[in-house]
Amino acid sequence: MSTARLAFALWRGDPTYADWLRAAVGPELESLSLTGIRVNIDDEHVAAAQLRLSTFDVAPDAFVFATTAPGAAPAEVGAAALTLLRTRAARVEGWRVETVEPLVAPAGPAGERDPGLANVALIRRRAGIDDAEFVRRWQGDHTAVAIATQDTCGYVQNRVVDGLEESTPELAAIVEETFPMAGMTDLHAFYGSGGDDAELSRRMTELMESVSRFADDRIDVVPTSRYRVLR
Repeated sequence: MSTARLAFALWRGDPTYADWLRAAVGPELESLSLTGIRVNIDDEHVAAAQLRLSTFDVAPDAFVFATTAPGAAPAEVGAAALTLLRTRAARVEGWRVETVEPLVAPAGPAGERDPGLANVALIRRRAGIDDAEFVRRWQGDHTAVAIATQDTCGYVQNRVVDGLEESTPELAAIVEETFPMAGMTDLHAFYGSGGDDAELSRRMTELMESVSRFADDRIDVVPTSRYRVLR
């Protein structure tokens, strides 16, 4: 069963921006009727990560995911959250999403960094297919392929319902996959191919062929550290 949530992409703002996201943003967002708050930041822990893709002139470097409290209006809460996040970030974009978690990642204590490398991908729908077919190919067909061809220890799928503003960039999905930290610089660790180059090539080919069935080539990938700032 999916969970209705809000997702925000952020671009770096003032010098205290990352510390604010890690330590203070949770209670501030909670006061706006948001719960289950997670923050993902491209910080010093993942600076060595080699897989980085961006369709933007400047890539986002943080993400906030949260659930609207029962009885609260998502549009109103989303607008208030955008206003709050824009007090520190140079740019913020937000979406309403429906979330499923096929593979639950290891979690650290609230307020501390979760284990592993958390890659956040922004995905646009392939031309020529509608939303229902996108979901069938992505969540119905691709999920098993993604887990089988990579050494993932966590997998979160956020299907985008709509943007919070008329100017919000159009996305079909926001995906978060968690890998061993060695996967930042070692393809074999990333794909779980055990040092076998032929197996690595096979896994990479199978994965990318599967992705191409539902996504176009405008994909952003941002390596992050994940912090569960408020459960």
